[in-house]
Amino acid sequence: MANCFQCGGEVVVIERRVGRLDACGRCGADLHCCLNCEFYERSRHNECREPISDRVKDKERANFCDLFKIREKGAVAPVVDKATEAKRKLEGMFKRKG
Repeated sequence: MANCFQCGGEVVVIERRVGRLDACGRCGADLHCCLNCEFYERSRHNECREPISDRVKDKERANFCDLFKIREKGAVAPVVDKATEAKRKLEGMFKRKG
């Protein structure tokens, strides 16, 4: 069983094959992306455990990586920009409830 990195919904795959244009049936997020890949690891060079991988800038979007394998144990949560998240929380504190 695999899960979408965006919504956590179950993704049905046959023989661990995911095409570059495949999307989550629940939220529409790209499935062939780094955050759904077995080799994705934030602490590694290029954030990938495969040493010959090319750098992929947008980890949430579909890419052409030939090394991609769908992560069976669940996807990794996307990295949240700390400044944007802090601003969102701050603005939420001052919104009027009505």
